[in-house]
Amino acid sequence: MERLARAMKRTPEPDGSIETKKSPSRRTLRGLDWLNFLLADVQTGVGPFVAIYLAGYKWNEESVGLALTVGGIAGILTQTPAGGLVDFLRSKRALVGVAVAALAAGALLIALFPSFWPVMAAQVFIGGTSSVFIPAICAMSLGIVGHAAFDTRQGRNQTFNSAGNVTAAVSMGLLGYFVSDRSIFFFVVALAVPTILVLLLIRPAEIDYELARGANEGEKGGKAESVRVLFRDRPLVIFLVCAVMFHFANAAMLPLLGEFLAKGRGRSSMLFMSACVVTTQFIITLLASWSGRKAGTWGRKPLLLIAFGVLPIRGVLYTLTSNKALLVAIQVLDGIGAGIFGVVSVLVIADLTRGTGRFNLTLGAITTAVGIGAALSQVIAGSIVHRVGSNAGFLFLAGVASAALAILYFFMPETGGVRNAAKLNQEGNEH
Repeated sequence: MERLARAMKRTPEPDGSIETKKSPSRRTLRGLDWLNFLLADVQTGVGPFVAIYLAGYKWNEESVGLALTVGGIAGILTQTPAGGLVDFLRSKRALVGVAVAALAAGALLIALFPSFWPVMAAQVFIGGTSSVFIPAICAMSLGIVGHAAFDTRQGRNQTFNSAGNVTAAVSMGLLGYFVSDRSIFFFVVALAVPTILVLLLIRPAEIDYELARGANEGEKGGKAESVRVLFRDRPLVIFLVCAVMFHFANAAMLPLLGEFLAKGRGRSSMLFMSACVVTTQFIITLLASWSGRKAGTWGRKPLLLIAFGVLPIRGVLYTLTSNKALLVAIQVLDGIGAGIFGVVSVLVIADLTRGTGRFNLTLGAITTAVGIGAALSQVIAGSIVHRVGSNAGFLFLAGVASAALAILYFFMPETGGVRNAAKLNQEGNEH
């Protein structure tokens, strides 16, 4: 009965206290599309290419892992406050603009001073300011379209984000090969300008403040639930554990592959990494909108099981070949996992926080925990590879991914709103 009561509480009220018919302007929707596209371009340059760039300056696996971990820790420390800040601030566009400018400054520092302390400082700067992007984009999207259209909107966000990643990866791979590895970071700085300008297309009046933070529009619309009460919710805690383990298993795979490709291959390693990123992002682009649509009809859990299921397979396949073409082809599995998880995970959090007024804070808190997993993944897997070899590192990550899949399958309930409540109601009547 407790499960039924909780599910019914989260079910949208027929009077529209949570679901709201929204009619945003075409200009605002196009602005949101282009923001996702260009923001992906900016972030790609300070993501997987950093490992190869530093390896080119004779950084070993442990040092590269430390640099990536430092950025991850900075993100960990700021994710939850960033989510709370997004819930609190009405001017979400300005917050994104400041973060983009700070990220560009960090990229410039890495380009000009690729030595230990400047890179560490830049990673702290980048990790700390990038933490606002996920909750801010999700908040603007939810505030613009409302809960009723959020599944589809989140899929569209991911589609444009992935298309931006593809464009950036191709451009940066060509720049790294034909110009220099350093030129990639200058490219990031240049892209920051149109990213900030496109924010002006989004009309702030069309971002509903209450909806953007997951609050009701009724008489309790301005009242947020206690965070302590929120994290006593068993499905939310289970999903938190699954998400941390998923990212722990996933985060180190592409950087480790990049370091493997970089050994003895000079500039061509940038093209290989570009091919890996393009393959992943192309698959995400194809799957994202589909995932958003199917999440509303199939439910969240079946899609998450697919995303979690391909990750251990990917880790094992990396150990079976050293053929560059096959290694790039394996990235199709990365695209499947990331494409589904990137869309559906946000929807699950939105389901579990409806009416609480804590959507972005919860999203930030879960992203904090995920960041811990990702940061530990980089340094632990890097150490394993440095001492034992690449195959041991990949098999270790595949084992973690398998455990995450088992927890998801056996313990995580479906969170998909009305249909889930009806199912629980039926089960309650039967018992």
